[in-house]
Amino acid sequence: MSAADTSVVELHGIHKTYHLGSHVIPALQGIDLTVRRGELLALTGPSGSGKSTILNLCGLIDTPDRGEIVLGTQRVNGLNEVQRTLLRRDALGFVFQSFNLVPVMTVAENVDYPLFIAGVPAPERRERVAAQLRAVGLHEHAHHRPDALSGGQRQRVAIARALVKRPRLVIADEPTASLDSHTADQVLDLMRERGHAEGAAFVIATHDSRLTRRCDRVLALLDGRLV
Repeated sequence: MSAADTSVVELHGIHKTYHLGSHVIPALQGIDLTVRRGELLALTGPSGSGKSTILNLCGLIDTPDRGEIVLGTQRVNGLNEVQRTLLRRDALGFVFQSFNLVPVMTVAENVDYPLFIAGVPAPERRERVAAQLRAVGLHEHAHHRPDALSGGQRQRVAIARALVKRPRLVIADEPTASLDSHTADQVLDLMRERGHAEGAAFVIATHDSRLTRRCDRVLALLDGRLV
């Protein structure tokens, strides 16, 4: 398998600047980055270093001022908003610090929701949701609401929801920041296990040294540049 076959997302010469009133903030200054299939990549650096901007670009939430983004084999720069939304729906998963689960839905309904939005037939959805909940150790909690779960269990639900679509790439923003050390270790082990098992790459923004120790690669950012 060639390097091109295993590449999940590539950033080439990426520049991004934000304008806040009269202030010009150079968020990224010439970033080159390739993320491989099944890789857990951690982005570290102080607040304002560019971590969140890279997540937003990889997640097709934002667009660069200059440079090229390639997701799989598809150049995404020229896509319109509808095309970007569909690609984000089909190819990407997201895990957040605050879990972002729907409180009035059960665990199974939360995990099912991305498949429902994508129009996956109900029988296949049921099978995939059940399999994913077994994989994260929450099959017995399928009919519980999120508020009945611990923080670690809720983050496991969020990981299951992100992976149930079988995405190429999962974007994770400070996924352990609200968890105690023991729970964070369990969640990180799960992310690593499921990422390697399913071939999904994780790009993770974090300040957590517990997380970086378990990642395949760690890149540091400072003032919009990789250091």
